[in-house]
Amino acid sequence: MNNIIRLRSGLAGLQWLFFLFTNTVVIPITVGAAFALPQEKIQFLIQCSFVLTGLACVVQAALGHQRSVMEGQSGLWWGVILSLSAAAPSLGISLTELGGSLAVGIVISGVITILIGVCGLAVPLSKLFTPGVMAVFMFLLGCRLNMIFLEGMLGISSGSSTEATTIQPAVFLLAAAVAVFIAVLSVKARPAIGQYALLIGILGGWVLYTLIFGRDSGTSSAGTIDMGWFPLGDPWHGLNTGVVMIAIIAGLVNASNTFGALKGTDHIYEQEASAKQYRRSFTISGMLAVLSGLLGLVPYAPYVSSVGFLQQTRIRDRLPFVIGGLLFTGIGLIPVISSMLTQLPLSIGSAVLLVTYLRLLGSSLQYFSQIRMDAANLYRTAAPLFVGVIVMGLPSEYFASLPPLLRPLLGNGLLVGILLALVLDRLRSGSSQQDQTPASNKVRRLVTPTSDHSGHTLNSNLNPKGEQS
Repeated sequence: MNNIIRLRSGLAGLQWLFFLFTNTVVIPITVGAAFALPQEKIQFLIQCSFVLTGLACVVQAALGHQRSVMEGQSGLWWGVILSLSAAAPSLGISLTELGGSLAVGIVISGVITILIGVCGLAVPLSKLFTPGVMAVFMFLLGCRLNMIFLEGMLGISSGSSTEATTIQPAVFLLAAAVAVFIAVLSVKARPAIGQYALLIGILGGWVLYTLIFGRDSGTSSAGTIDMGWFPLGDPWHGLNTGVVMIAIIAGLVNASNTFGALKGTDHIYEQEASAKQYRRSFTISGMLAVLSGLLGLVPYAPYVSSVGFLQQTRIRDRLPFVIGGLLFTGIGLIPVISSMLTQLPLSIGSAVLLVTYLRLLGSSLQYFSQIRMDAANLYRTAAPLFVGVIVMGLPSEYFASLPPLLRPLLGNGLLVGILLALVLDRLRSGSSQQDQTPASNKVRRLVTPTSDHSGHTLNSNLNPKGEQS
């Protein structure tokens, strides 16, 4: 029996490893390309991302929120940084000055996040994130990230060449087949097999891609890497106050990831996250943000997509999660292995993540079910949803007439939607006390076991301690 438990934990840990990898590898590559960094510095960003992400997950699981929730480079921050780098020429800011200003803003936002955790401000702050706000956040986050993953499935990369920005039908057909296979396997197969659907899909899809299309051209090398502080640009050669302020605002809005991830897993762990869990989680995320600013990485936050992953695999035990984190750290320390794993085809990794992030719709609908949809609440939820989705689809050229420093904020549909939801929620009248109850006070409505489409109870293979039975 012990051997079976070890085998299950090992397989689940390997699955977590690939989940961490597919969520991480594209981020440092695209940021490095956006800042026109040489290959050695991009390899440095990749390895730092692997090591820090693995350690962050282990530390959060052991000392922070103590849940199997990935701590990774924030998608919200990623979008803001890429938007700023694209707008830098029109802002009259060099990439070096932009990188240095971002580093200062990220460090300041990290210090603020630490203060939120240490001073116990997370619980009062959580009252801003009512069911209506959380429903909008979950939905818009799923839309934004799935747009990125669908582009990856279509064979569209962040490169500037014509081939890299053209749909590749054959690549898409294979990626779509992998996505359908994973979804069907997770729904129809027995739980003992279905919980490893992501791992099977990644490995099988990778092999098929290699057999059909050959190996992808490498994006990194295993040679010497260029190490050092502030790889995106040092702050000693001039700072842009506007960029620093935008970074601080993005850091505050990034708190929504922590609330989204912990509130979203409350029903999986059948209890509300305590004030101590929020305090520790914010403190650790803030420390990671400070390190990110110094190392030129995208700042960290708990991943809301972990909700979908836990629902997909039905394994909430922390041991596989810690195993995956330690493996990921080890890979980052060995350049040869990290370089080999970066050969995972973008289309296959995107297909796996698309299936996982589709689950965010369920989390969003759970929050929507807590709202009494009268006329006022309908407008308060519909406005940020539609505005956010519409802004996401607008070309960046449409925002050229706006003040340069407002473009990265107003051109980011996810940020606009979340901020609009927060503002409208604060402006509502106090006539309906029930609708003003924070999501954290309503989580008990969600603690009843959730069934997937195959009829299996979500937590049926878990004992009360969260271990595999």
